[in-house]
Amino acid sequence: GYWMFTDYDAILDGLQHPDLWSSSVIVPSDPDPPYKWIPIMIDPPEHAKWRHVLGEYFSPKLVKSLHDEQVQLAGELTEKIAPEGSCDFVTQIARVFPSIVFTRLMGMPVDQLDEFMVWEDKILHTVGAGDDVNAIRLDGMMAVMGYFSGLIEQRRANPDTDADDIVSNAINWQIDGEPIGDTDLLNCLLLLFMAGLDTVASQLSYAMLHLATHPEDRARIVADPSLIPKAVEELLRAYPIVQTARKATQDMDFHGCPVKAGDMASFPMAAAGRDENMYPDARKVDFDRGVTRHLSFGGGPHRCLGSHLARQEMAIVLEEWHRHIPEYELNGEAVEHGGQVWGLNALPLRWDA
Repeated sequence: GYWMFTDYDAILDGLQHPDLWSSSVIVPSDPDPPYKWIPIMIDPPEHAKWRHVLGEYFSPKLVKSLHDEQVQLAGELTEKIAPEGSCDFVTQIARVFPSIVFTRLMGMPVDQLDEFMVWEDKILHTVGAGDDVNAIRLDGMMAVMGYFSGLIEQRRANPDTDADDIVSNAINWQIDGEPIGDTDLLNCLLLLFMAGLDTVASQLSYAMLHLATHPEDRARIVADPSLIPKAVEELLRAYPIVQTARKATQDMDFHGCPVKAGDMASFPMAAAGRDENMYPDARKVDFDRGVTRHLSFGGGPHRCLGSHLARQEMAIVLEEWHRHIPEYELNGEAVEHGGQVWGLNALPLRWDA
């Protein structure tokens, strides 16, 4: 019941033209969602106003200021695991590291992380269509928004002028000189919650699955850690996790497809990242591919606001892990999940402790 575009050029073109393809949807099988994640599900000109409000919290300068603290955290997590000789990378590293980083940014308590991840799974990893699936997703969203509603109430009752976390600042955000309403504010915090707790975890897990099954690539970054930023870009290209959707705003011939106004479409980054017309031998990971343009962070006005943070987090974890545990292998089967954000449920690894 929806179009799926599979070429890099078509996908980029769609993402760059909100006048042709509205971002008011997120799942290609759901043309009228009963929710609105801000800013990912709003179109220009409102979208740019929200990007401006959020931009300072994910700027290259701010991200760089977090580097040393993140290195320390990644080192501590890896040092703790190294003597054990095995782990589930997903649950013990990939989900823990970025979630701690993000809860600190948001001003959320780390000790509730397990509960947060349950809500995250309901929203993003419930696969399928229909009333039952939508009910599960909505249940997760309502739990998150209820939590943030209580947190906002606390911050308003006990304001801290020195606090620099996102939630503490959000209560004073304005757009066009007017305070942001609570409904829109909660929808924005919901999106930040989902992106912060899920995307880096999923991307890191695929990177480690590749390195665990391609010892020659692993050996290269162990021998030369300066290669890691380039490796991160290539792993992002080869293992894109986000599969987004759009809704046609008008009748058009779009890359040869007779699209009608209201038609739904999927723009899978996974297809763009492995398009042979864009990347020779696209299914092969090649750390010598050079600087590569990819769509793993999206394209156009909705390009991922947290891309600088995600790149830094991935590079730090890969460097710290391989500094402590340079040799490892799969210790069973890696278990994947689908949905709008692909990822791993389990990645069992073992090494000589």
